[in-house]
Amino acid sequence: MSTALVRPPALPWYRQAAQLVPRDLVLKSIGIPAFIAVFFAAYFYVLNNPAYPVTVMPVIWLDRLIGFEPMALSLYVSLWVYVSLPPAFLASRRELHIYGLAMAGTCLTGLAIFYFWPTMVPAADIDWALYPGVDFLKNMDAAGNACPSLHVATAVFSGFWLHHLLRRFGAPPWACLTNALWCLGIVYSTVATRQHVAVDMWAGLLLGTFAAWLSLRHVVRTRANHHCPYVAV
Repeated sequence: MSTALVRPPALPWYRQAAQLVPRDLVLKSIGIPAFIAVFFAAYFYVLNNPAYPVTVMPVIWLDRLIGFEPMALSLYVSLWVYVSLPPAFLASRRELHIYGLAMAGTCLTGLAIFYFWPTMVPAADIDWALYPGVDFLKNMDAAGNACPSLHVATAVFSGFWLHHLLRRFGAPPWACLTNALWCLGIVYSTVATRQHVAVDMWAGLLLGTFAAWLSLRHVVRTRANHHCPYVAV
């Protein structure tokens, strides 16, 4: 009598994700902060040293529809947690490299546009002193480097990658919905805090979506060619 090999059941999706956090922990824990630090150094250099005359971005109907909301500041600053999630849940150095190169390409594209076409958001008729949190943000990050919004581009890029990973883990629909709402909240916050106008937001959406599509297509092809499983079960 033959006995069939029974494959053990897959781990719950959240345990699969948790198992991946310690992998390449040194690379992740050093690489992510180092990347952010290098990006900010380049970002503020371009911001403070525009090579050409600065263009003031136009206000459209969507800007008037989205009112100023100081409470959106928490969503705005949550980006730095959000963009750290996808690389934390990657299983191989191959995918870490693909992700890192794609994110770097997204940021470098934005910085190149800022250098050759400096832009800024128009001054808002708001007394920022009444909103200390937003006022601090305005003093730290001036109104330049507006279009495309790299805040939006990196959020959307991370959102697509995180959705891809959640689907790979077999996460339930509510987890994917939470990811989508968080991403949309960050996108909304860029206009609601008056850090960007809607045109900047749309340009950031296009940049982030294209970079995510290009990199994730490469990931899928690479995994298919190497027949590599994601996690052990």
